[in-house]
Amino acid sequence: MATIGQDMHKELPQVVVLNPPPAFSLIGDHYFHSPNFTYLKPYESSLPLHEFLSKHANSAQAILCAVGVAVNDDILNLLPSVRLIVTVSAGLDQIDFPACRRHGVAVANTANLYSADVADAAVGLFIDVSRRISAANRYVRKGFWVSKGDYALGQKIGGKRVGIVGLGNIGKEVAKRLEAFGCTIIYNSRKKKPEFSYPFYPNIRELAADSDALIICCGLVDQTYHMIDRECKSLSAYDDFKH
Repeated sequence: MATIGQDMHKELPQVVVLNPPPAFSLIGDHYFHSPNFTYLKPYESSLPLHEFLSKHANSAQAILCAVGVAVNDDILNLLPSVRLIVTVSAGLDQIDFPACRRHGVAVANTANLYSADVADAAVGLFIDVSRRISAANRYVRKGFWVSKGDYALGQKIGGKRVGIVGLGNIGKEVAKRLEAFGCTIIYNSRKKKPEFSYPFYPNIRELAADSDALIICCGLVDQTYHMIDRECKSLSAYDDFKH
């Protein structure tokens, strides 16, 4: 019976987990076990990564990865049977797409699964900066409340003009939340979104000049690298937040 079980285990599709996704550490990987495939975990092996992957070169059919480990030619050359890469992030910076095309490997990400969570975090950070919550907490913890008096008040976010850079899955969730706070939404994106009534700014500097705050919701690609530069950050609209 043990031999039969081991043979069945070997016949299951094998998935290489290059690095443990956050959920594995948070709640344990046993919640993700499946009768349909087997995990191969190089991070639990004493073998160097290249030796571990070479050992499973002909059996591993997919890769599961998280942010922090690049999937490139070096990895794919060691795993010629892999036909699918799944990343547990929305971002794809760690995936070498030209290498995937050369090897005939498909790529899947989480799409908009985390959009609402990221929007919550973005709005939370905006409130924190506006109301100076973290700064006030540090002020109190250092004993300045006693020696220097009350900490300066922050600002309400209601009525602020918020420029959203990238009105995609995350950007529209941010806009929806900020509207509930009474903010005025303006945006820049690759193209105008006719389904939204928010004013569209094709020029990022004009958007910055008309905004009390910018929230960046676009992906980091060559076209957006350093798009928010010193000139944008030095515009007078930001003076109230330079504390």
